[in-house]
This record gives sequence, structure tokens and C-alpha cells, in this order.
Amino acid sequence: MNSLLLRPAASLETAAAQRFAAATTLARDFAVGAAGHDREGTIPRANFQKLAAAGLLSLTVPARLGGAEADLGEVTRIVGRIATGDASTALILGMHYLHTATVYRSTRWPKPVADMIGLASAAGEVALINALRVEPELGSPARGGLPATTARRTADGWLLTGHKIYATGSSILRWGLVWARTDGEIPQVGFWLVPLNSPGVWIAETWDHLGMRATGSHEIVLTDVLVPAHHAVDLRRPAQWAQPDPVGLAWNTLVIAALYNGVAEAAKDWLAGYLNARVPSNLGASLATLPRIQETVGDIDRLLRINRRLIESASAEPTALGLIEPGQIKVTVTDNAVRVVERAMELAGNPGLSRANPLERHHRDVLCSRIHTPQSDSVLVAAGRAALGL
Repeated sequence: MNSLLLRPAASLETAAAQRFAAATTLARDFAVGAAGHDREGTIPRANFQKLAAAGLLSLTVPARLGGAEADLGEVTRIVGRIATGDASTALILGMHYLHTATVYRSTRWPKPVADMIGLASAAGEVALINALRVEPELGSPARGGLPATTARRTADGWLLTGHKIYATGSSILRWGLVWARTDGEIPQVGFWLVPLNSPGVWIAETWDHLGMRATGSHEIVLTDVLVPAHHAVDLRRPAQWAQPDPVGLAWNTLVIAALYNGVAEAAKDWLAGYLNARVPSNLGASLATLPRIQETVGDIDRLLRINRRLIESASAEPTALGLIEPGQIKVTVTDNAVRVVERAMELAGNPGLSRANPLERHHRDVLCSRIHTPQSDSVLVAAGRAALGL
């Protein structure tokens, strides 16, 4: 029997509140070092030691293994709160949550392999996981196509060879879920669980982007990397991957939406502090007292409230969202988040563009929401076709 069923609802709510309080404290701490890691393009490794010590790396691990077995609502709240302090940390953390949750929602994973992942996080280790899917030629597999990365069966297991890009977390990950194909005439496609300290794994430190600079989203090259046979954790014919899992889609889109909404929340908080503190000599009062300023901040508050309601309501019922609505919510929330930060930049003027202040980093980070899958064109085309009955 699930141990969660034996615990009263009040104790579960108290534990969730304690985890959120811990995330709030950590977000404030992470904000202190965020600018330095952004400037240097370095993963904030100490942040993950602190997340592990707070028990937050096992948030989506089953209770039977010592995890919190949190639902999507709690996951979006935690990721959103961490993002107010350091968006890059929140992205690596969010990917870890997504893929850990997928492991235990799936019926395809070998139980000993799945439990190995959860037990490590529950023990307080920094044992992070992320999927390695995107390739130089293929781009994102979300738009179709077979990976060039191949897996060859041998007497000792599987040999994987390929080249992955945009591997968020790269050098701090313990495991990579490598999207690859078998090398036969009729290929199977799926995931192999690869320990990233394996011989034949090389990280090319090429990540040098405008935003989310501290995610370490480098390239990973695999050359005849040997993994055990049972680490082929989910192989299918290509056609079997054509129809996405609605619940998995909801998790993916809402966690990303919550992250970028957290960035916008941080921008609003900085702006409010700046407007209250700034007293021009010709005005004799803070900028916050001006009706024009109040109107714009009111619009910012409106957009953030809409975002919070969308994320909260959708996260409470991921099984009811279907295949179209999650993408629509992601596009709406991230468009609103971008608009919030842009309006904050307009009000702040030159100080908002100064690297001495966090607003310019929030602006660069929030723009990355437009690149994250699902992108607006694919979301809107799918919604349009459905609305037209095509």
C-alpha cells in the first residue's frame, strides 16, 4: 500500500508548506550568487548541494523510496519559487523533476533501474538526471525525425555513439537519458540511461548564450559508450512515439511555464523596490507615487495574477488537459512573462539595462521561454487544426 495513504492530509499539507518555505529561503540565497554565475557561465553547483540537503531533489521520488511523491501543483510552486532566485538553477532542477516523475509514471522502466535513480536522490545525493535529445542535424525531436545517435547491441550491453546539443545541466548530471535509435534495418527508437561518468562521454563546453547562461547546456559527444543491456529503458517503433502522453505533456509545459513566470515575478519585485526607493529631486517623492507608474505596475500585476491562476488550476488537473491545452497555457504564460519584464524595463529606464541590477538578466532569461518546446508556432497550428476539425 502506498505510504501516502496512511498519512493524514494535514501532515501532507504541513510537509508541503515546509518544503515551500525551504525553497523560498533557498531562492533568496541563490539570488545572491546568480549574477556571478550568469557572468561566468558556470553552473551553481553549491545550489544543488543545498537543495539536496533540504530534501528538495527527491520531490518527485515515490514515498516508498523516501521521496516526497509530490504532485504537479507542488512541483510548479517549487520550480517557480526557485526561479525567482536563479532561473538557471530552476531549469536544471525542473528537468530533474520532470524526468524523475516520468520514470515512476512509466510502466516500461525496469524497476531496479528506476529505483536506483530515486534512492540516490532520497539519500541526499546530487544525483541529477536530464534527457539528451537535441542533435545538430535533427534539431528538436519534438518536430519529428529519427536521431542520428545509434545504439549497437553487443554481448556486453549496448554501445552508444552520437552527438547531443543543449544538454542542460551537462557537467553536473549523474545520468543522461539518451535519445537514440538501434542500428538495425527496422530501428527502434527510445531512451538509454547513460551514467555520464562513463568512458567515451565527452562534454564540449560550447554553451555561450544570451540567457540562462548558468545552465551549462553544453554539447555531449558519445563514442562507443558501453551501458548495460537493461539500461535500454524505453524502446519503441518510431510510430509509437508519434502520439504524446497527455500527462507527460502537461508536466513538461506547466513546469516550464512556472519557471518563466518565476523570472517575471522576480522582475516585478525588483521593480517595486526600485520605484519606491527612487526619489527624483524634481519630484520630491518616489516614482511609485506617480499615477502613470501605478497604472503600468497594475498591468504587470494583472498579467502575473492571470499566470498564477492558469498554472495553479491546470496543475491541479493534468489528466484533464488533453493534448492542445497545455501548449496554449505555456504560450499564454510565457508571453505574459515576457511582457511583464519588458514593461518593467520600460519603467526602469537605464538602470534596468545596467548589469549592476538583476532586471537585465531577468530580461535575457525570460526571452528563452520562446525557444523552449513547445514553441508558439507548433502550439497555434495544432490548436487551429483542432478548432477547424482537421
